[in-house]
Amino acid sequence: MTKFSINNIKLALAGLALVGVTSSCEVTELTPANLIPDAEAFATAERVESAVLGVYESAQRGFYNGAADRGYPFGAANVEQGDMRGEDMYNDQAFYEITYTNAYNPQSANNNGMWIATYRMLNRVNIVLEALPGAVEAGVLEQADADVYRGEMLFLRALAHHELLIHFARPYSDDPDAPGVPYRTFAINDVSKVPAGEAVGRGTVGEGYTQLLTDLDEAELKLPAGTPDRANKGAAIALKSRIKLHMQDWAGVLTEAAKLEAGYDVTANPSTPFRGGTSTDNIFSFINSEGSNPNTNGALAAMYGNPADGGRGLVKISPLIWRADFWHAEDTRRTTLTARNGAGIYTSKYLDYVTRTDPNPILRYSEVVLNAAEANAQLGNLDAAVALVNSVRDRALPDTVPSFTAAGLGGQAGVLTAIYNERRIEFLAEGRRWSDIHRLAGAGVMVGTPPKATSRSITNVDFYTTNRTITTDYALPYDSHLFIWPIPLEEIQTNATAPIAQNPGY
Repeated sequence: MTKFSINNIKLALAGLALVGVTSSCEVTELTPANLIPDAEAFATAERVESAVLGVYESAQRGFYNGAADRGYPFGAANVEQGDMRGEDMYNDQAFYEITYTNAYNPQSANNNGMWIATYRMLNRVNIVLEALPGAVEAGVLEQADADVYRGEMLFLRALAHHELLIHFARPYSDDPDAPGVPYRTFAINDVSKVPAGEAVGRGTVGEGYTQLLTDLDEAELKLPAGTPDRANKGAAIALKSRIKLHMQDWAGVLTEAAKLEAGYDVTANPSTPFRGGTSTDNIFSFINSEGSNPNTNGALAAMYGNPADGGRGLVKISPLIWRADFWHAEDTRRTTLTARNGAGIYTSKYLDYVTRTDPNPILRYSEVVLNAAEANAQLGNLDAAVALVNSVRDRALPDTVPSFTAAGLGGQAGVLTAIYNERRIEFLAEGRRWSDIHRLAGAGVMVGTPPKATSRSITNVDFYTTNRTITTDYALPYDSHLFIWPIPLEEIQTNATAPIAQNPGY
């Protein structure tokens, strides 16, 4: 029986943190796992379930700059960092300025927090995966139950590694042979395993994507249909559609999308996915609760919410997208999903300013539909592509506004542009913009990160409602070393076995 203490083991930031199998927060109400012997942590079915919930909590509650409760990586941080790396949400305070202005370095807290928290989560995933066979052998779990847990962990492992790949590695659409990130497939739950963990190299982007799909193919087979608060079969399929879009595997995107047509649908009201409960559009979200959320310094409602309604208003909708000619003035998403005061316009996708229980939407069926639209357009199936993008767009427009047609959009290039723009509108304030910039810049569709409204310069709602000049800055060409984040300096310095290479330019 092995008992370990996090004070007695060297914790490389590459994800060797032994913060455990379970957690003491109010979601799971368990003793921290670093105080529980390995065998005991999985000695009953109830403890196994708690260990699995602890993995979700490590994703939702996270770790930032030496402390928990800032929503790294998936409680809120993936949304906030993904938006701040793009141009459609606007930084109004110092809180996200390093990310927004591309001022990060190998010691910056925001990008380091994503790396550290994600690898800590991944170690918990792998601890559970390695413990499941023993729980079955001991009669603690039925094989069918263990299979579902394994599917959940494989889904979360793929989701987390993909998040790392889009922030810390060049896109697959440019060069699958570029350096990737360490893909962790075994647990570090004993000091003797630290050297083996340190020896895991970055591999290539292509190798990482191959492993993503290997994990997700198995997850799809093992997971049942379910609700959005836990990994489920639909979530594994939807994530595969996203990953194959990044790989430009257009036929593969359509194959995955077709599997979901019978079980999901775009909601008639664009607000429905954000107003509690489940809907045909919600595939998978990380759940926050009153007792466990990213708190006022991280929660989506706090960071993005209109100060007039109780939010902190650190991030607004950018006037650049608000005034864009492709966002129709009569689009209901401009009213039902936004709020304004004299200083600007804010998203109202997240409204619980008091208890901060808004879920973080990770996968929605609307994304799968637009993935399929893009794949069809790339394959020359323009009418099918336009029908799909219309299914998302038209529900937000009055009947007096005509639907798109392939001819009206000017053929393939125009159809693709319409799809890219629709993604910007539909997923505004959901953190998806960076993912699209990353893959489209790698494919040569974009030249890099577009100009953003200058930080803390949008001081009046007139910037949205008039033709007042918007000053811009922070455009980032694709060939800049800043296009991808640096590997944390401490990750490299504390790896005594086989330090991984830093991204060029840092």
